[in-house]
Amino acid sequence: MRSDPTLRPARWWRALVASLALLLTLSGCISGTNAGGGSDQPDSTKLGGEVEWWTINLKANYGEYVQGLIDRYQAGHPGTKINWVDVPGNDLATKLLAALSSGNPPDLVNINSKDLGRFQNSVADLHKYFTAEELAAYQPSLVKPLERDGALTALPWYNGGSPVAIYRKSALAGTSFDAQNPPKTIDDFLQLATEVKQKSGVAGMNLYEWSQVLPYYGVDMLNPQRTAAAFNTPKTIDILNRWKAAYDSGAIAPGVVSKDIRNLPENIENRRIGFVANVPATQLVNTQKNAPEVYGDLVVTPSARTPNGKLLLAAQQTFAIPNGSDNKATAADWLKFVTNNENQLAFCKVVAIFPSTKATLEDPYFAVKGTDASAVARKIIVDTLPDLADGALGTPKDQQLRDLFDEQIRAFLQGAVDAKTALGNAEQQWNQELAK
Repeated sequence: MRSDPTLRPARWWRALVASLALLLTLSGCISGTNAGGGSDQPDSTKLGGEVEWWTINLKANYGEYVQGLIDRYQAGHPGTKINWVDVPGNDLATKLLAALSSGNPPDLVNINSKDLGRFQNSVADLHKYFTAEELAAYQPSLVKPLERDGALTALPWYNGGSPVAIYRKSALAGTSFDAQNPPKTIDDFLQLATEVKQKSGVAGMNLYEWSQVLPYYGVDMLNPQRTAAAFNTPKTIDILNRWKAAYDSGAIAPGVVSKDIRNLPENIENRRIGFVANVPATQLVNTQKNAPEVYGDLVVTPSARTPNGKLLLAAQQTFAIPNGSDNKATAADWLKFVTNNENQLAFCKVVAIFPSTKATLEDPYFAVKGTDASAVARKIIVDTLPDLADGALGTPKDQQLRDLFDEQIRAFLQGAVDAKTALGNAEQQWNQELAK
């Protein structure tokens, strides 16, 4: 493995492309079930025996790393066998549901955090297997959102890093933009977008995935029990009206009402917007490849923060132990090994991902040199990882709820409904789905 504390940007961003594909693969839809056992399942505290461990599409590209983990653990734990089952992403839902329903689930399974709500009644409370001191090794803001009613449903593994803001310097000429003091809130970005539109004539910014934007204003999307919508308030109506004014003026690009956010008509590469405010740094990979002349015109800064200073992940990769496992203690011990500082660092050197453990970030490997957009973005990600928080809703229907909300916002922006009606419709739809 590479020991050099720095990594050349070109090589690192090629690895980041691979990591993005990995993250997308691991986020497939899964449905939960209460089947597969409960707290009365056998749960010996004696370590040893076989642990059935499920991952998703790791063997082809990362098999050597994973097998190395298994070999080292088994060598240090005679009598323990890790049965690694690498599941194709398209088969995970079917296989996991069948295993839970039959009462023969894996002992440890990789689950995207946005799907955890579907399994909250089917997984063990990890507080029983991790001491407070052991949990303190992980970023608290990544651990806390994985709790449901006091139970720790999963442990964080890795993530794709903090969102960033990416600007075209040429489009910002004559505006108040200062890279050393960039926008810090969504409203700051809206103000800058208005200036860009006025000065350059192009749309200021893209803003989309609206249900994930509101938390940056401090809006709670759900009640504390996650049983009903909480966003329908006068404050939110006011926020939506500010979005509408920015959209009508061209500060927010007209194409954001498209359902296909992967191919927005106005983007950085075709120079039809001035900047993007809250996106994965992986967007730089495509720009460098598809529009190198634009890439040379870019500047990158941190993205917006929530009122309590957090940057939000759409989701993170986690591990959970199903209730039906009859070897939870050994599964938990294996989980501690897979996610310890040393092994997370080793995985980060194989693929451009970011760790959940605090000490891993302190390794010289994460030191960054260079001043181009890619190097700056990586430094931002490393520096802000302690401020990351999981932004998943934590329900069995996260994506469905987000789609319903965003559909209402698109209708509102296009003038089909007013803000009050849009929020009322979304609230009713959310409550209906959550009641099912």
